[in-house]
Amino acid sequence: MPDLLLELRSEEIPARMQRKAAGDLKKMVTDALVDAGLTYEGAREYWTPRRLTLDIRGLTARSADIKEEKKGPSVSAPQGAIDGFLRGAGLTSIDQAIVKTDPKKGDFYVAYMEKPGRAAEEIIADVMPGIIRTFPWPKSMRSGFASMPKGSGYGGIEGKGMESLRWVRPLQSIVCTFGPEHDEVQVIPFEIDGIVASNITYGHRFHAPDAITVRRFDDYVTSLERAKVILDAERRKDMILHDARDIAFANGLELVEDDGLLEEVSGLVEWPQVLLGTFEEDYLSIPAEIIRLTIKTNQKCFVVRPQGESDKLSNHFILISNIQATDGGREIMHGNGKVVRARLSDALHFWKRDQGDLPDLDTLKASAAKFDLDLRKPLDQRMAKLDALNVTFHAKLGTQGERVARIRELAKVLAPIVGADGALVDRAVVLAKADLRTEAVGEFPELQGAMGRKYAVLQGEDASVAAAIEDHWKPNGPSDRLPEDKVGLTVALADKLDTLVGFWLIDEKPTGSKDPYALRRSALGIVRILLEKKLSLPLKNVIARAFGFSQATLGMLELIKDTVHVSKKLGDLGFSRLADELLPELKERLNDPARREAAYVQFKSQAPDLLSFFHDRLKVYLRDQGARHDIIDAVLTPEADDLLMVARKAEALTAFITSEDGLNLLAGTKRATQLLAAEEKKGTVVADGVSEALLKLDAEKALFAAIQSASKSAAEAVAAEDFRSAMQALSTLRGPVDTFFEDVLVNDEDAAIRANRLALLKAIREATATVADFSKITG
Repeated sequence: MPDLLLELRSEEIPARMQRKAAGDLKKMVTDALVDAGLTYEGAREYWTPRRLTLDIRGLTARSADIKEEKKGPSVSAPQGAIDGFLRGAGLTSIDQAIVKTDPKKGDFYVAYMEKPGRAAEEIIADVMPGIIRTFPWPKSMRSGFASMPKGSGYGGIEGKGMESLRWVRPLQSIVCTFGPEHDEVQVIPFEIDGIVASNITYGHRFHAPDAITVRRFDDYVTSLERAKVILDAERRKDMILHDARDIAFANGLELVEDDGLLEEVSGLVEWPQVLLGTFEEDYLSIPAEIIRLTIKTNQKCFVVRPQGESDKLSNHFILISNIQATDGGREIMHGNGKVVRARLSDALHFWKRDQGDLPDLDTLKASAAKFDLDLRKPLDQRMAKLDALNVTFHAKLGTQGERVARIRELAKVLAPIVGADGALVDRAVVLAKADLRTEAVGEFPELQGAMGRKYAVLQGEDASVAAAIEDHWKPNGPSDRLPEDKVGLTVALADKLDTLVGFWLIDEKPTGSKDPYALRRSALGIVRILLEKKLSLPLKNVIARAFGFSQATLGMLELIKDTVHVSKKLGDLGFSRLADELLPELKERLNDPARREAAYVQFKSQAPDLLSFFHDRLKVYLRDQGARHDIIDAVLTPEADDLLMVARKAEALTAFITSEDGLNLLAGTKRATQLLAAEEKKGTVVADGVSEALLKLDAEKALFAAIQSASKSAAEAVAAEDFRSAMQALSTLRGPVDTFFEDVLVNDEDAAIRANRLALLKAIREATATVADFSKITG
């Protein structure tokens, strides 16, 4: 079967776009061919900085003939309808149609049309121009005469209405060959913007600029390699990585590997040449993170370190050239070294300036007093400057200074829960964002936190405070580490909770796949901290406090404690503990009933939704840990706000449910709750409680006694967070439940007895609900 080779060669494609563009090309071409009736055995995409290539194997030579049935009008239809049917079906006479009979509609005409298949060459030539013209580049440009504005007088284009091609960089040539593996191939010469597809490509821009004639994919790859082009990006990456490791090892060094940089540099070269550059050792006084980012960001080079020393860098770097130099790369290394030295000189300047005093300290005294800052210390000065400049955090959420104030108040609430030192937490919070005003972070935003820690150590801060400044950003993903100690955990929780509550207040929540403020990541970070550090946090209360702090600093409506109106409604929402805690200092400002009502409405609409958002992240986390979805649903209620307890219940239930006691518990509770649910659905009256006086039979008396005993034991076990013991206690109900259903008719003729017996089943459901909703467990 024939193979198709397609190459689109252009000026240099940005490295970040290459992989996706090649994938898009493969999908667009294969989809178009399949839609046109062709099939293929396999397809693979390739890319270099100057070309996108597609290799399709086993493509059918032509599409299949198609026989279609076209239903026409009734035989008694007007002549106009019949004539329209004949035109649509391509018939010249109604005699060419046949008559079919439908029992309901009677006789009607049917035409059978045969549509012959098309040659693959014709289909390819037909679909390719449209694919190229509509290619989804994130950014594209026009080039050539067709891109000239009207009236320019170039090339006689004016007035012809030509729409020029948009491509990421000017498209230069197209290769499109088609044919079987061992026979002659043919060129499919479609044309776009004056470029006609051919069998001619070109090699390396400098080493092999002459034309190359190709036939099929195998000789295409071989010819390109002879012309100093490695087509396979994964092979280029492998060559770069191994050569870099080898040259580092040969010089007593070790490569600091960087997958993102490796992907990028493999997209910058077609013929990778690995070289070792150097800079003065004096620059090693700069923090390693700054050196690495300076060299990576500005020169796309790798850093190296002495072998066996993970925390120290060498004054060498590894660069990847696209030219095989005749002098062994000396001039290339020298040129790159000059640029690296200039950039490191700038970085050293930033590093030293950040340790010095700011020139306008007198203007920072008010901000320093607000946050208890010591203006003799450089990092304190930067925090005061951050506040004094009113640097915006978000247009609707105020300044960075206001945000720090909110986090500070929330951290005071969290510190006793986490068990952290309150004074250290407070100090860490007020310095956590200070490095945003340092020149190092201004140049390299990805160093925020890390630089703050270094500057905090230099000015003598407690080790926990310094660590918390870096760690309050963590975890930044499912595999990132958690903060090191309780101070860092507290600040991280406060920071993430403030972020979530703030964006919930302004209704900027994640929608579908869009999450521009990484709120899912923040929520998952909180979930990981609580579960992996075994922290029991009353989320309802903390969310409510955070809502209050956010409203206070933003001048919004606050929730206060002093009116029965708000307290009752908070109690209705399950937030009754707030009555004696929530922001009494705002009491006088919010005595207006209309304000209280508006605050309540806002809180009611947003807080439960945020709690549900946490539940969704918890489900994702537990499923990733291997928990069954039905067990998660069984232990997670809409009101659950202690995520650690939910996780422990899920863990205990997972282990218990497959045991004999677990099977007994499941069988007993399901039988009772299913019958109860059926009766409730029918509207059958269920007594509010069990009346012992209405228990007539021994089986129901025994069940009631068993429920009381099991409920008491289960409640004590739940209070001690011993969920397995609670479930074992409840599993003893299996025998009494079975006997009850064998000996007792629940739907007694006496309505009072019937309601009382249903109340017995309700008592079983209520007792088991302290652990889980067993009706949601499958099996």
